[in-house]
Amino acid sequence: MGIKYFYTFLLLIGPMFLESRPISYSGGSTLMLKSNAMQNSAYYHYSPSYKFSIGIEQVKDKYFDADYSSLRLTYLLNRKNTQHSQRNLYLQSGISSDGVDHYFYGVHGDWETRRLFSGFGYKETQTASLDYAEKYLQLGVAPYIGEYGDLHTWLMVKAKHDELTNEWNTYPVLKLFKGNALMEIGYTDASEWDIHFMYRF
Repeated sequence: MGIKYFYTFLLLIGPMFLESRPISYSGGSTLMLKSNAMQNSAYYHYSPSYKFSIGIEQVKDKYFDADYSSLRLTYLLNRKNTQHSQRNLYLQSGISSDGVDHYFYGVHGDWETRRLFSGFGYKETQTASLDYAEKYLQLGVAPYIGEYGDLHTWLMVKAKHDELTNEWNTYPVLKLFKGNALMEIGYTDASEWDIHFMYRF
């Protein structure tokens, strides 16, 4: 998908959505660890403002059997808070230590109440030899409404597509968060474990 199609996609899906927050509070930092069938990564970022964050990600690419680092930027394009819900729309981009011809850009967003959650993401990766896209949709419900400081739980379903494998995988995900820590754990026979851990400082 070329850059013009990316912006068309953004304009179309933006109004439809009224993950975990990829940007911290102003002056805050976040550590994210991810592991799935395609890659393992460790990502640390600093947020000079609640509107954007900048950080470094170390990636172990299982599909290409490669290791590299990326300088990443995430920007909060839109946020809407109401009495009962919040929606967020983010732009993301990054450039690899492999060179200027290895980079990515994308968009992701979410809408949630204390009971319901919906989220999506789209990421386009360009390399010297191959271009490919990843996308996902995620829906969830909280089986109970926790108070501030409680352990919060979400039962979710995630549908994920990767152009490298050209397959859709749909699987259950358990999301837990308490205080500054969040964890998502999903599993399917096709894509194995999909794990995401985040901690804010």
